[in-house]
Amino acid sequence: MQRTKFKSAIGVSVLVAALGLVSAPLLAQPAVHAKFDPASEMSIAGIVTYVDWKNPRAHVFVNVSDGSTVTNWAVELESPLVLRGSGWSAASVKPGDRIDVKGIRARDGSRQIWSESMTVAGRPVFTLKDLAPAVPAQKAPAPRGSDGMILLGAASGYWGFPSEHALVEDGVEVDVDSYGQLANLADASKVAPLQPWALALYRHRQERNLRDDPMFINCKPPGGPRQYQSDLGFKFVEDKANQRIFVMIGSGNRNYRIIYMDGRAQVGSVTGDDDNPLYYGRAQGKWEGDTLVVNTRGFNEDFWLTNGGLPHTGGLVLNERFTRTDMNTLQYEVEIEDSGAYTRPWKASWTMQWVPDQEVPIFFCQDNRP
Repeated sequence: MQRTKFKSAIGVSVLVAALGLVSAPLLAQPAVHAKFDPASEMSIAGIVTYVDWKNPRAHVFVNVSDGSTVTNWAVELESPLVLRGSGWSAASVKPGDRIDVKGIRARDGSRQIWSESMTVAGRPVFTLKDLAPAVPAQKAPAPRGSDGMILLGAASGYWGFPSEHALVEDGVEVDVDSYGQLANLADASKVAPLQPWALALYRHRQERNLRDDPMFINCKPPGGPRQYQSDLGFKFVEDKANQRIFVMIGSGNRNYRIIYMDGRAQVGSVTGDDDNPLYYGRAQGKWEGDTLVVNTRGFNEDFWLTNGGLPHTGGLVLNERFTRTDMNTLQYEVEIEDSGAYTRPWKASWTMQWVPDQEVPIFFCQDNRP
């Protein structure tokens, strides 16, 4: 894949440990710049009054005095899932602590700041580390069941830490961050072969810094390929007796999709059923050698195809291929067909890493908070 790679902010944090907080790859959170203005850098110092350790992001509330008046500021941090994985807790900063914060201010001018650096008595806090497990130097073969078929999962463990966090056509070179936001809006037409109306809508979503993402303003599920570009990952649960595979998704509110392996007929673009929400369509799968091939259709239009705001219509069809190439690597390929939004079918691909002996992290979108 020829593409300009954005740097995973968690990985970069190892090199900039002096910073108290840096942005993590996309979990189930809106782009930072949708709420905060990178051109409005500022610093505050004061006394902590309260620590709100909740999803989608933790907050530290601080009383700031200018000598005559005291104002309360909300300092926004990464998700507690990310912070906890880096060894921090709600008690890492406590009411009564004096903290110094450097960051960027909320676009609406309210007393909110995104923390790029936070210290207590000169000591950095909430420094993030790379959460991805180390890959063994020697590759082990993919495990197989008693029937000789490749096993896509295990009782404990999940697939996460994708090599790409944003959806871009294979072979395209663009500079895009982990939230799907383009560094240069002029590159919008390169990302995928968009119809004119779809390109205009994609550009509009980008111009608004992705703040209209339905996954955040309405807690909508991450339909389409988006579910496979979150570090929170997913888990395959094979139900061979009933010829189906469950996909348990970490980046939604305990969302799941079902891949039917019994050869049943597909549904149209406007019908669905209770056990297979239209956000994930109706998926029909089969094995081609060691590759699980899945055809999915019957989607609604209430979700973004990707974190960066690529649109789709109800005619969307996804042709996916999942190949466990070794013990620790899952190759994912998707062909996107949607003649209502794109001028031709197009493909994207990336890999995911096996996270052993852990359950899929559960992220809840709470109270429709962005």
